[in-house]
Amino acid sequence: MRLFLVLLLGLGVLSTSPVVAQSGFFDPNTKKWVTYRLTPEAASKIARKKYKRKIVNYRGAGEPGTIVIDTKKRWLYFVRDDGTAIRYGIGVGKEGFTWRGTEKITQKKKWPGWTPPAEMIVRERKNGRKLPSYMPGGPENPLGARALYLGNTLYRIHGTNEDWSIGRAVSSGCIRMWNEDVEHLYQQVKIGTTVKVR
Repeated sequence: MRLFLVLLLGLGVLSTSPVVAQSGFFDPNTKKWVTYRLTPEAASKIARKKYKRKIVNYRGAGEPGTIVIDTKKRWLYFVRDDGTAIRYGIGVGKEGFTWRGTEKITQKKKWPGWTPPAEMIVRERKNGRKLPSYMPGGPENPLGARALYLGNTLYRIHGTNEDWSIGRAVSSGCIRMWNEDVEHLYQQVKIGTTVKVR
């Protein structure tokens, strides 16, 4: 079982589907790819192990107090002044919704309400999903426990209840974190903090 989980982590086989995840591995005995369904619960356990928050040595771009987001590797770093950073696992924008740049945190909100952009409402309707025009803050809200608003953009660093989505490219451009991680980051940063997305 342990080797099986290592294979899953190494291959990055989790899907972005919230219902089931398509997964697979190469069976050296049959010399064929084997596919199977991974439940959201199992995908969540794997993501929580792989993307666990920790303090790491840091020599990348960014002054102390800066947030650096590595969208390719799915990590957010909060740079500290002792040559280390707090590293958090994140979910990022799906293909066509990724972006790069430097912004500043302009707002911080606890249990924020969510107003989906009109384009998102139309796009999701085409996919058979009806979104509300507004959803008040709370445990069921897609923005989760905290939100850090980035400049004048529609993008945020925010929480999520979809544990399986951390480490995946599934959002419409926002950066997702587990609720406990975004609460932790929320306490570390101030309005005006620089955020570098690369």
